Amino acid sequence: MLPNTVKIVEVGPRDGLQNEKQVVPTLIKIELIHRLADAGLRVIEATSFVSPKWVPQMADNTAVMQGIQRHPSTVYPVLTPNLQGFDAAIQAGATEVAIFAAASESFSRKNINCSIAESLKRFEPVVSAASALEIPVRGYVSCVVGCPYEGAVDPQKTSEVAKTLFDMGCYEVSLGDTIGTGNPASIARMIEACARVVPIEKLAGHYHDTYGMAIANIHASLQLGMAVFDSSIAGLGGCPYAKGASGNVATEDVVYLLNGLGIETGIDLAKLAAVGDWISRAINRPNGAKAGRALCAGTPA
Repeated sequence: MLPNTVKIVEVGPRDGLQNEKQVVPTLIKIELIHRLADAGLRVIEATSFVSPKWVPQMADNTAVMQGIQRHPSTVYPVLTPNLQGFDAAIQAGATEVAIFAAASESFSRKNINCSIAESLKRFEPVVSAASALEIPVRGYVSCVVGCPYEGAVDPQKTSEVAKTLFDMGCYEVSLGDTIGTGNPASIARMIEACARVVPIEKLAGHYHDTYGMAIANIHASLQLGMAVFDSSIAGLGGCPYAKGASGNVATEDVVYLLNGLGIETGIDLAKLAAVGDWISRAINRPNGAKAGRALCAGTPA
């Protein structure tokens, strides 16, 4: 039984842009967020409050947060890896934050320089501080089915990390196929393991398209009752710690799939395709959205 409605979490302005080698001007980032909200996106991950030493692209986080004209129906979560980042985010006007762990020890050490257990411990004060301010916290798990250093990841391991984040107080846990090696079978095994310890309505899918499986993985996830997916306009993104990993699944392609299945998203696909075309031109990169390119070329849908 497929869900009637799906929530899409747009991660382009943060997860998408953070790997661009050229610094994207702050005004372009703000304009992108405005255009996405205008197309109907109601959750837009705006930026990241990490050290600019690690992610120079996000050094303008405060300027972005203070520069956006907020749509009354849209929330703008930001990534906060520690208490310092959380405090800066709140000062900049953030009303929702996200924390991120990994299901792979090697990836955790390469990505955030600590073990999985240490990373989860580090998030406790962030969740506690957020709770005191009634700020919702979303959790991310990276490398849920595959790791660039360890290969296949045991679904049980992923489910343990997801449960820890949920028990800690995350209202939703996003399951990330960071290197895009998942397929419908491995994704289904992983979701089934996670859904045994976290309610399926509290889980989200975050799939990269390295092997072209992201849309198939979303369809498999829908069939298991998942109704929240992360995606990135024009397929922007990648992962600096996962060699060869291509971008997130394109929001345009996800909305095209959901429209075809009769699932409501509240997103205007024509407007969305125009946003993807605009940002691809603005940062001089190919548009990674197949549906977006087809629509902009006038191909009949």
